[in-house]
Amino acid sequence: MSTTVPPDPSVPAERRAWDAHRPPDPDLIADCVHCGFCLPTCPSYSVFEEEMDSPRGRIVLMRVGNEPGSHASDEMRVHLDRCLGCMACVTACPSGVQYDKLIEEARPQIERNAPRPRRERLHRKLIFGLFTHPGRLRALAPLLWAQQKLRVNEALGRRLGRVPELQAMLKLAPPVTPRAAVTRLPEVTPARGARRGRIAFMQGCVQRVFFGDVNAATVRVLSAEGWEVHAPRQPRCCGALQMHAGFEEEALVQARETIAAYESFDAVTVNVAGCGSGMKDYAHLLSDDPEWADRAEAFSARVRDVTELLAEHEPVAPRRPLPLRVAYHDACHLAHAQGVRAEPRKLLRAIPELELLEPADWEICCGSAGIYNLIQPDAAAELGARKAANLLATGADAVAAANPGCALQIAAHFDGRALPIFHPMTLLDHSIRGTRP
Repeated sequence: MSTTVPPDPSVPAERRAWDAHRPPDPDLIADCVHCGFCLPTCPSYSVFEEEMDSPRGRIVLMRVGNEPGSHASDEMRVHLDRCLGCMACVTACPSGVQYDKLIEEARPQIERNAPRPRRERLHRKLIFGLFTHPGRLRALAPLLWAQQKLRVNEALGRRLGRVPELQAMLKLAPPVTPRAAVTRLPEVTPARGARRGRIAFMQGCVQRVFFGDVNAATVRVLSAEGWEVHAPRQPRCCGALQMHAGFEEEALVQARETIAAYESFDAVTVNVAGCGSGMKDYAHLLSDDPEWADRAEAFSARVRDVTELLAEHEPVAPRRPLPLRVAYHDACHLAHAQGVRAEPRKLLRAIPELELLEPADWEICCGSAGIYNLIQPDAAAELGARKAANLLATGADAVAAANPGCALQIAAHFDGRALPIFHPMTLLDHSIRGTRP
C-alpha cells in the first residue's frame, strides 16, 4: 500500500508545486492502493494509453505536488488537463478513493501555479465569457440560426482546420431558432391538482437558451406531478463548468449566489447532469468558508436531479403509450458523480410501449465532459465516435440523454445518420400529454 507524507508546514509554499490553499488532500491520496481497477473505465487512459493519463497516475502527480522541492510543471498541467472528470473511476474503485474531490482540488492549483500558453488562456476566457452567460448566448442565437440556414458553419469549419478548438466549437453548435433568443419560462408555474410542495428549478445557462424546450417539458411534468415550480432568472449560472475546470473563484461566486437564491425552497431540482453534480458538491467547495459552509451543506442536501425527485414519489399524472425503442445514455455526472442510474430508467420504463435498450460500454464517457470537447477536441472526437457507434448498434429509434453537452457531442458524431436524441423529461412530457416527439 502506498503512503503519502503530508506537506511539511515548515517548507514554504513557494518550494512546493501546490500552494497552501486547499492542495490535494494527502489522506485522500493515501487511499489509492494503485490496484488498477480504474484503468478499464478511464476514457483518457483508453485514448492516450499513458499511465499518467489514468486516475492512479494523476494521483501520483498530485502526491508529488505536495512534496518539498516539487514544481507545477507543464507535464502536470498536460496530464491533469487530459482528465475528463467523468468520475467513472469513482464508480469502479474498490477502495473508495474520492478522486472527484482530489481532481477538484488539483485543478485550481494548476490554474494558479502552472501558467498556460497564451492561446490556451484566451480560449478558456472565451468559453467562460460566453457559455456561462445566458444573455450573451441569447444575443448570439439569431446569428447562429442565420449561419446554419446559410450553411456558413460548414465553410468556416473547413477554413478553421488549423484551429481544431474553434472547428470543434462550430461542429458542436446546437441547432437554434430565432425563438431561442426570446422564449422564457414563467417564474412560477402552479401545481396541477393537490400540491406536493414548492420547489425551485435551476434553468442552467446553455440549457435555458438552446434547450428551452427541455426546460418547458420539465416544468410541465413537475406541475402535472403536483409541484409548484419556481424558475427565477437569476442567478445566471450555478458555477459547475467553472468548478469542473479549476476556475475556483468564479465557481465560488456563482455557488454563493445560487445558494442564496434557492435555499428557502422544499427542494432544488435540475435537469442537467453537470449542474446537479456541481450543486451537490457545494458542501465540499465551501467547506472551509465559515460563513457559507453550513448553508452549503444544507443546500446540497436538498438538490435533486429531476429524475430523482420524480422517482421518490408515486406518479399521479397518467402515462399514455409511446411506442419507441429508446437507447439510454448514462451522462457521467449523473451516473458516476451523483450515482443516479436506476431513477431515469424507472421513469422511462413506466411509459407504456416504450422499450429501453442498453448500449455497450455505458460507463465510458462520450467525450463531452463540461468543456472537454472544446479544449481536447481530438481525444473527445475519438470518444464521441465510439459512443455514437455503440448507441447506433442498439438499433434504437431514439436516444435518451439527460445532459445537453452529451446530446450535442453524440449528435455531432452520428455523422448525419438519423437518430433523434431526447431528454428523458421530453419523452415523459409527451407520454403525459399523449403527443408524439
